[in-house]
Amino acid sequence: MTSDQIRQSFLDFFESKQHSIVPSASLMPDSPNLLFTNAGMNQFVPYFLGEREATTPRIADTQKCIRAGGKHNDLEDVGLDTYHHTFFEMLGNWSIGDYFKQEAIEWAWELITEVWKFPKERLYASVYKPGEGDPAEFDQEAYDFWKAVFEKAGLDPEVHIVFGNKADNFWMMGDTGPCGPCSELHVDLTPAGDTKGSLVNADSPYCIEIWNLVFIQFNATPEGDFVPLKAQHVDTGMGFERVAGIMATSKNFTDFSTPPSNYNSDLFDTLFQEFEKLSGHKYQRTLPEDLDNISELEMKDVIFRVLADHIRCLSCSIADGILPGNAGRNYVLRRILRRAVMYGRKLGLENGFFAKLVPVVVSQLGHVFPELKKQADVIQRTIKSEEDAFGRTLDRGIQLFEKIAADEGNISGLNAFTLYDTYGFPLDLTELMAKQKGITVDTEGFEVEMEKQRAKGRAAHKSTDILVADSDAPAEATTFLGFDTLADEAELIDIVKSDEDAYLVFNHTPFYAEMGGQVGDTGAIEFEGEHFDVLDTIKDPNGRFLHKVSGNLDEIAIGQEANLIVDHDRRKSIERHHSATHILQWALRKVLGDHVRQAGSYVDDQRLRFDFSHFEAAKPEELAQVEKLCNEQILANSKVKWFETPFDEKPEGVMAEFGEKYGDVVRVVDIGGFSKELCGGTHVRGSGEIGLLKIASESGIAAGTRRIEAIVGDSLYSHINDMEATISTASKTLSTAPAELIKKLDSLLARNSELEKQLKSFQQKASGNLADDLLKSAKDSGGLKLVAAKVVVENPNALRQLGANLIGKLGEGVVVLGAEVKGKVSIVAFSSQSAIGAGHKAGDIIRDLTAKLDGRGGGKPDFAMGGAANVAALEETLKAFSL
Repeated sequence: MTSDQIRQSFLDFFESKQHSIVPSASLMPDSPNLLFTNAGMNQFVPYFLGEREATTPRIADTQKCIRAGGKHNDLEDVGLDTYHHTFFEMLGNWSIGDYFKQEAIEWAWELITEVWKFPKERLYASVYKPGEGDPAEFDQEAYDFWKAVFEKAGLDPEVHIVFGNKADNFWMMGDTGPCGPCSELHVDLTPAGDTKGSLVNADSPYCIEIWNLVFIQFNATPEGDFVPLKAQHVDTGMGFERVAGIMATSKNFTDFSTPPSNYNSDLFDTLFQEFEKLSGHKYQRTLPEDLDNISELEMKDVIFRVLADHIRCLSCSIADGILPGNAGRNYVLRRILRRAVMYGRKLGLENGFFAKLVPVVVSQLGHVFPELKKQADVIQRTIKSEEDAFGRTLDRGIQLFEKIAADEGNISGLNAFTLYDTYGFPLDLTELMAKQKGITVDTEGFEVEMEKQRAKGRAAHKSTDILVADSDAPAEATTFLGFDTLADEAELIDIVKSDEDAYLVFNHTPFYAEMGGQVGDTGAIEFEGEHFDVLDTIKDPNGRFLHKVSGNLDEIAIGQEANLIVDHDRRKSIERHHSATHILQWALRKVLGDHVRQAGSYVDDQRLRFDFSHFEAAKPEELAQVEKLCNEQILANSKVKWFETPFDEKPEGVMAEFGEKYGDVVRVVDIGGFSKELCGGTHVRGSGEIGLLKIASESGIAAGTRRIEAIVGDSLYSHINDMEATISTASKTLSTAPAELIKKLDSLLARNSELEKQLKSFQQKASGNLADDLLKSAKDSGGLKLVAAKVVVENPNALRQLGANLIGKLGEGVVVLGAEVKGKVSIVAFSSQSAIGAGHKAGDIIRDLTAKLDGRGGGKPDFAMGGAANVAALEETLKAFSL
């Protein structure tokens, strides 16, 4: 059977058992504690927790999964064996409070043995049997069902049923919550197939687990009890690549003489054929016999497997909007891509090869995961952009690594960190390169340097934690009323002071505290007879709103009532920019693609800043289209509404900021039905209030991350007035009409260019004349000529050109010139070959002279340059210089 036939037969089989076939969830998980979707059950967790009612009690699918970070991380093993992947498909079937162990076991056996024709005598089932301290009891029920299955097949249950403890056969979602025993199906792939279950769970490549049947029947309580659930569920997961690899390797179970490999199926054949074309090498299916001494042939086969796995991983993740970047899941992808590029270099593949593999993946998986076809161009361009960016530093990084290895031997923690921080080398790549040279990497020292960097980041991050550390007030979150009012009467419940600032805390407030990229409100607080300006509003870790005020608080006491008044005009301007940010994200996704995701934002009363994931600079015509779409929606005056809903019941299509931790209840902001985002900020009531949007700039802030700054409303009105005033002034200054301004500037620039050419010609002539004058002052010293003088030049480059001109005319000797440039000393030295031979090296001369002038410098024997601070001593120092 082909891989497509295997996948389809699985889905058809469970459809015949009344299962609804659902599409794969995105690799971007809903759960904030996951880097990637890593199991088929991820999207069904709310059903198991009882948070949401399943639309159907029986479900089956094939789920895209990535395991390359966090608890489940197979990255380091990929390529070195034949059954680990960063990306794989998980076939699964689920019962949500419907069928249970008997049906799950009998159907699994039916599919495996009757549809796919696995040899029954090679199959083994594991059943949960608790060890000392393990939860629950022996799974007698599962054992009895398996016993009946094997006996019906004429096989001895005592041989074909093995037992596993909690580590192998008990599944838990977390420390608490739904959990239960599981049964795994293992297949014996030894040539004789007569191991009698001895290799089950023995980590042998010749006995592979292909299907895990999880029986969710308990709830683990915080007290350590395992209470039976009212509703029992089935959660199964099968490694698709493993099944396809077993069938392909064994030629549909007719030949078990070849070692098993997931990479032997047609899922990888086309990719391997492409690698062979690009590299000129042929895949030989070898495995490293000794990981510390991998042969050249074995390494080539390792590289084939790494590249095949990694291009599938990158293609599918980018299709789901997860782009390589600098943090979190995005950095994991960047690391995978760079790992692939590094391995490709070892195979002799040139920069740009990785992006060429995308069409192969799209053609192979696009009919299963249609987002691959839809995003094919984005995937290829993203990977090419990343390859190009990495390629620019890769060669320099490799040169540095080679130099360190040659000069110092082993790689220190500091050097490993430099390779990581400056040249983008993940630590595992440095370790790989070091291993091949027989040297070591100080990984502990690397972690020390990493922690130093993290500490700097923490020190640079201003936190409000200190503000509440010494407070005796109850840590109750402030009730925010500012969605509906900008004025309120409230009770003062705490005064928080730091060394420089003072903050007032009330039981409720209309002031918005800085969060989610939106700045805090300003305004006024009025007690009876006292007035305080509110300079900022922030929120502490306990959810209390802290109003930063100026003035003497000695007469203010806790318990007093006050009028809280938000600066109305400023708040409205902030709201216009915030709502515009939502519309901007919608427009960017329409024009640039669905891969665009928010990577950060900042909103105040003067502007908005929006950071987003994208692999290249947006083209001028794309920005113009984005701006046009935004203003069309603004002018349509679409209604803006917001409402709260349980997170798991949020409407379809709502944008969430991934990586953000949301509570059980979230706030949805809906602008005209076209833009729906989870957001806790304040907004206009109708998009027409925004007025107009103008993109001020678009720039890159990191590889794969772009930034747009824009202005709207009254800020844009002021900006337009300023621009008009500037144009008017420029027109008057240049004595031309505004419409003719560009034409006039072009003419002036052309004239200026011509004058600069003439000036440069005059300067060159003057430099030549000065060189002739200096030649006349040359002194003879031991058969060499010396010119040492202070001159007047515009910049260090002119000084260098004068010296080069002079040494060319001088012949054998030394030229030393110094000048005052912008209040500092600039000095150059040139030495001819004879002068160098006589011991007068330019680098040594400059080091000596700059030291005397309170500076530093150096260079090569024939030319050197330096700078210094002591301008007053320059002339005397040069006069005193001799050979």
